[in-house]
Amino acid sequence: MSGPSLRRQDAHSTIHDAALNEAKELRDVFQKCLLEGEKAKALQVAEITIEHWESRTLKHADAEEEGLYKEMAEESPELLNVVTRLTRDHDLMRRIVHQLKDSLATGEVNQQMLSYMDSLLIIDSIHNDDEMNNLLGHEAS
Repeated sequence: MSGPSLRRQDAHSTIHDAALNEAKELRDVFQKCLLEGEKAKALQVAEITIEHWESRTLKHADAEEEGLYKEMAEESPELLNVVTRLTRDHDLMRRIVHQLKDSLATGEVNQQMLSYMDSLLIIDSIHNDDEMNNLLGHEAS
């Protein structure tokens, strides 16, 4: 069973917004390190960024999939397509984080890592809007 904050649109949105804003800040710090040639610091920021995505956004995604999404689809079968699309977003983010980790394993920082971070931000932003409007917004109707 999902926790009450996952079902409350305002509380759930706050969770998403906080994690996304932190991820944006980390991305900006990483970019600054790249531009200033601070390789060691950029590597540290990349590690922190990966940990952030895994511990905040993807852990939250796991909780949504294991509880909220299943419950919503069972209660309202017409939401199954929405749940499928939202789960696909999570899968894409997991794959991109994995690619980011693979890039980090080389010990080199590069522009591709920044592109992965940008991709995560774009997918998560669209995902959050879809979740609020098409899943949790459904409960309010």
